[in-house]
Amino acid sequence: MATDQDDRTQTPRYVVGIDLGTTNSAMAYVDTEAKPWRVQVLSVPQLVAPFQVEPRDTLPSFHYEATAAEADAGALALPWSKGKPRTAVGAMARDEGSAKPGRLIASAKSWLCHAGVDRTAELLPWQGDDDVQRLSPVDVTAAYLAHLRDCWQQAFPKFPLAEQDLVITLPASFDEVARELTIAAAKAAELPRVMLIEEPQAAFYAWVDRHTDSWREQVSPGQKILVCDIGGGTSDFTLIRVRASDREGDVEFHRVAVGEHLILGGDNLDLALARFVERKLAGDGKLPPEQWDVLVRTARRAKETLLGDSPPEVFTLNLPSKSSKLIGGAQQVELTRSEAEQVLVDGFLPRTALGDRPTRRQSGFQDFGLPYATDAGITRYLATFLETHRTTGDDSPTTDHDPARPDIVLFNGGFFASPVLRDRLLEVLSSWFNADNAAWSPLVLDHARLDLAVARGAAYYGMVRRGEGVGITATLARSYYVGVDSTGHGDRPMAVCLAPGSAAAGQDFEIPSALQLTLAEPVEFPLYVSSTRLTDAPGEVIEVDPVELTPLPPIRTVLDAGRKRETTTVDARLHAHLSEIGSLELSCRDADSNRSWRLQFDIRSTTETDIAAHESAAEGEGIIDDDTIEQCRVAIERVFDKGGNLKPSKLMNELVQATGDPKHQWPTSLLRRMWEMLMQHEPGRRQSAQHEARWLNLAGYALRPGYGFAVDDWRVAETWRTVRNRLAHPASQAESLILWRRIAGGLSRGQQLTIAEPLLAATRGLHRRFTGGKASSSAAAIDPAQSAEVWRLLGSLELLPVPVKTELGGAIVELLPKRKLEPVRSAMLWTLGRLGQRVPVYGPLNTLVPASRAAKWVDTVMQLDADEPIAPLVVMQLARTTGDRHRDLEASQRDRVSAWLERTGAADHLVQLVRTGGTLDAEERSQVFGESLPTGLRLG
Repeated sequence: MATDQDDRTQTPRYVVGIDLGTTNSAMAYVDTEAKPWRVQVLSVPQLVAPFQVEPRDTLPSFHYEATAAEADAGALALPWSKGKPRTAVGAMARDEGSAKPGRLIASAKSWLCHAGVDRTAELLPWQGDDDVQRLSPVDVTAAYLAHLRDCWQQAFPKFPLAEQDLVITLPASFDEVARELTIAAAKAAELPRVMLIEEPQAAFYAWVDRHTDSWREQVSPGQKILVCDIGGGTSDFTLIRVRASDREGDVEFHRVAVGEHLILGGDNLDLALARFVERKLAGDGKLPPEQWDVLVRTARRAKETLLGDSPPEVFTLNLPSKSSKLIGGAQQVELTRSEAEQVLVDGFLPRTALGDRPTRRQSGFQDFGLPYATDAGITRYLATFLETHRTTGDDSPTTDHDPARPDIVLFNGGFFASPVLRDRLLEVLSSWFNADNAAWSPLVLDHARLDLAVARGAAYYGMVRRGEGVGITATLARSYYVGVDSTGHGDRPMAVCLAPGSAAAGQDFEIPSALQLTLAEPVEFPLYVSSTRLTDAPGEVIEVDPVELTPLPPIRTVLDAGRKRETTTVDARLHAHLSEIGSLELSCRDADSNRSWRLQFDIRSTTETDIAAHESAAEGEGIIDDDTIEQCRVAIERVFDKGGNLKPSKLMNELVQATGDPKHQWPTSLLRRMWEMLMQHEPGRRQSAQHEARWLNLAGYALRPGYGFAVDDWRVAETWRTVRNRLAHPASQAESLILWRRIAGGLSRGQQLTIAEPLLAATRGLHRRFTGGKASSSAAAIDPAQSAEVWRLLGSLELLPVPVKTELGGAIVELLPKRKLEPVRSAMLWTLGRLGQRVPVYGPLNTLVPASRAAKWVDTVMQLDADEPIAPLVVMQLARTTGDRHRDLEASQRDRVSAWLERTGAADHLVQLVRTGGTLDAEERSQVFGESLPTGLRLG
């Protein structure tokens, strides 16, 4: 699918395929004027050492930022460089970064599909040096594409890559978000027109291309082909059915199934081997992060050597000393081939039965911050895939063998460069279908170069699109669903099928039954995808089973009602269209008119932090009865309507009486309805300072914490538009601070910075005032005794840049002993705990300050003379164990913290959170948040 309309009149001369691999990238092309045409590989000039440029068949997918000395010397210059580049990608980046991991970015492709962080934020390198510029996963991917673009321009200066037919590959299991981000990276690299193809299909196209004259002799109708594509970051399984063609004696290929997305590949093997070596060096302890990072890179070389062709019996790993000041302190450790095979072959390709299933526990791999697959056993995932799709796409289900058995296997990805790994997987696969000890094994299709196959196949696919070569007919291989009202089905969530997995690209589906659609107010469409339920018919209503259906980012929107803009309900039908790459396009059509609304996937909720990730049962709390809602509405009207006879100070009592419950027991659904009522009567807040203070206080309380309920992002945006810089009474300033603190989790990074800037100026002025610095005339005055809400608001803004948090925390540490600030010391301590917390309340992990900084702050808090009741909670936040060595304080310091907590009589659970980790209880969550949370919402 071209991302932009192609308005050119001349067909491009070249068709180009790019494999964007986790570990290596490659480029292949076809000159369409050559007769006969053939797929060729483009060598990629790149830095292989400082000042040394050489061509290579592949571009290692590594990004390195040079030191100032390297950059100033021009060590990273390329033939097309302007000035003195500070960054490099490719072989030198990989090799130099192995020794300087704080300057290296690896596995950017895996980060593109990591829903736990802001994938458009500058967060890589994940644990980088202080002077390294952070980049987003999209930026890094764009850097690889830009390098390949420049290589192409040098080789073909008259044919810009942006004007050729360009095909980029991506994992079959990439979701819509990761696909959109891949396209965004291409646009950032000035490649606006791209087509996408799934990597397993590209690998199969490469095999067809390599065997142009003989492939028909190796396949026959009725066969099932399994493509096992395991690279550095992901494992992809794909099934292709061979069917008879309408042309006599010919066959067609139909892609009928793809597996679930698994972040499980060569990177996991590197981590596992590094852990094994770490235990040899440190026993049950952990190496410091800087040594661990080097060890992981060294483990990759050990893996490739010991599992490669003609491996040695022993590989020696060299690890630098913990301190750069120590000379001769490097450590060496020997790793035998049998040890490597035990850890990697038995660990990742265990001999299992076909009925074995992966475990669903939390992955132990946390060191790179990536959500690795929960079970390392790739063979268990493969067994599940084959059994799930035992008869998927089978036109002749009666066979003399288990229909789950594939007839042909095609291995792809760098994982299978190791003959040991390839042979083990083939052994396990054969064992599943060996009836009566018969020696059966599948036909294995061969690739000359695994590292180039996907790029070559992508270029071949570009020719298929032009009507040449042999194509694969790809069904969607996923079924899509939209959540619907579950009234009449108890508490079970229900969904209606939008498009079945058997659908082909380009098909359209319209749900036959009309749905009630609300206009002019926020609505949400929950979306689900399944790679196992492939036969549900469009319009079929099913129960949402979390084992079978995976939630996608929901569509959250407000549908325009036209000029009248009044809330109304219409009968509408959902229409689904499948694009060529398998992405879903949804629209809603009015059943009684020609009006239609395009429904966009909410990519923002998973790529940005505007909508924070959360666990919530708020929607399931039930709906308050209409009579209670009406009583609340009347109470709010009596305060904020003109002529109202209820004082603002009496409103909360009236609401408590109307609901029959104290305010901390009000369900989220009622709170959000109260927010809507307040917005309807918003002009009434201007009547007096008391009216505005009550309105702000209740609005913030009703919308806290700014996320957790459907369409909260819209509510926060409306609140921002209504309140920001629009206070009617100066006396309401303190209540506005409380409002923003309460809903901070729903504010975007930009909004948080906007709020913070004047407050930071004020706190800097306060800091200078108490530490002897020169006061700034531009800083707003701040009363030390009234600054509690300023501190608490700043502590709640988790999306502030890490340097800002570090500066703010440092100021608090210096101000804590000041006697004049005793009235707000508790607030400053609370803020310090939020600034240095090891587990964020709502922000992504890349917003955390370094562990070294939190370690200094926790020592300061423990040395305070004052008896502050909140100190134990703050100490726990700063020293809490997470299992991630880059976030955790050193074990010796956590031991000291635990002992301090016990001496001060802290709760046992606080001690446990520091010693072994865990989750906060209800009271702790309220303390960390700053007040009670709505029922049903959980924090990290």
